[in-house]
Amino acid sequence: MFLVAGLGNPGEEYKLSPHNLGFLTIDRLAERHGIRVTRRDSKALVGVGEIDGHPVMLAKPQTFMNLSGISVVPLMEKHEIEPARLVVVYDELDLDWTAVRIKPKGSAAGHNGVKSLIAWLNTDEFVRVRLGIHPGRPVKDGAEFVLSPFRKAQMEKLDELTGYAADAVRSIIAEGVEKAMTRFNRRAPGLKTEEE
Repeated sequence: MFLVAGLGNPGEEYKLSPHNLGFLTIDRLAERHGIRVTRRDSKALVGVGEIDGHPVMLAKPQTFMNLSGISVVPLMEKHEIEPARLVVVYDELDLDWTAVRIKPKGSAAGHNGVKSLIAWLNTDEFVRVRLGIHPGRPVKDGAEFVLSPFRKAQMEKLDELTGYAADAVRSIIAEGVEKAMTRFNRRAPGLKTEEE
């Protein structure tokens, strides 16, 4: 079974904020593949179903972003899911808004949710789908920015971004991470080079 964990924060006030792109992508996957993400398990809301014939568990950890590992790792242990079958979807302030970057492994790059996962898992070898949220203007306070509601211009692109991210996750599960990277890694419109 694959575990697709979208990172975010529980609570209505955070629902439509950049830090909740992981949750929003899980909602999109659930809707497309008829999976109800409502059952409580290991401090997460989870749902089990299939994506392209592969068994999948979708999860939204309810521990708040910085403690994501407290939920995801016990969930993996309980359901005997290896790190190689973990796909984590989250926002990335280092990437411009609507950029998408799939990576098979790597450091947390300052993302506290991913830091928590790496610390609890004791490995950085799990697939990530990083969704760019940088607004293209200076951000004075990163923490405040990621928790603030999306602006109107962002809301107009949100549906397309979560749909694209859901397609990327489906590709990882159905075709493998290498093919998915080739097909779905994209820079934000207007940039000339791919972000690393």
